[in-house]
Amino acid sequence: MTRLGSAVRVLIAAAAALLCVSSVAPAAQAAPEPKAPREFVALRTVAPTIIQEMRYTTEHNFVGEPVDGYRQPVCILTRPAAEALRRAQSQLLRQGYSLKVYDCYRPQRAVDHFVRWAKDLEDEAMKEEFYPQVDKSRLFADGYIAEKSGHSRGSTVDLTIVKLPAAPTRPYVPGEALVPCYAPKGDRFPDNSVDMGTGYDCFDTLSHTDDPRVTGEQRANRDLLRGTLAAVGFVNLPEEWWHFTYKPEPFPGTYFDFPVAVRSVAGHRVG
Repeated sequence: MTRLGSAVRVLIAAAAALLCVSSVAPAAQAAPEPKAPREFVALRTVAPTIIQEMRYTTEHNFVGEPVDGYRQPVCILTRPAAEALRRAQSQLLRQGYSLKVYDCYRPQRAVDHFVRWAKDLEDEAMKEEFYPQVDKSRLFADGYIAEKSGHSRGSTVDLTIVKLPAAPTRPYVPGEALVPCYAPKGDRFPDNSVDMGTGYDCFDTLSHTDDPRVTGEQRANRDLLRGTLAAVGFVNLPEEWWHFTYKPEPFPGTYFDFPVAVRSVAGHRVG
């Protein structure tokens, strides 16, 4: 065989190899992330004055680490829920208050993260703040953790009220000493929320909206939050003073899993 013939055979073999690589490359690519339906919006585009403190993008939550699916500290909701919050905010601003959201739409992968954490009975890093009186083995039985969450349907929000002008909330320092979430407001982790009787995500019966031990200013604050939101279509979960769902829900039976990020709702027009 001539040198020219050998060279041709080498070139043919190389071309065939490239074709093989090209034919399998698309299969090796990761599937694109799901995006939100057009009925979802970033709350900031609808009600920019509502304060956002998205806890699950940080380590200051009952898991003790950023939660799966929370890529950016942005509140995403269905459009009707966001517009209802805008109406509630207008009422509160006239009284010298603002809403503050802790969590809004929650992807299913985040719920799955909660479930894995709850099954790991050895991980109690945040127990002293968030569930000091609850045995972790009972989190499912007592209803604190479940395999599905209304948040994943996009019309449920966790929120509070802040007196204006809003003082900043200092950052949580991982490893700092923890104080029970039901301790007096001056003792527990600082939050610029008005005093609701417990901190956010407090796994304790004192978090029940109508717990009879909650009186005075704390009772008035809970009633103000619930009454303001009820007037625009939100229903409170009785076990959590901070948890509200807009009714009727646009997606009452769908649990979404797109990530919490601006790009999930990029291009969704308001109005």
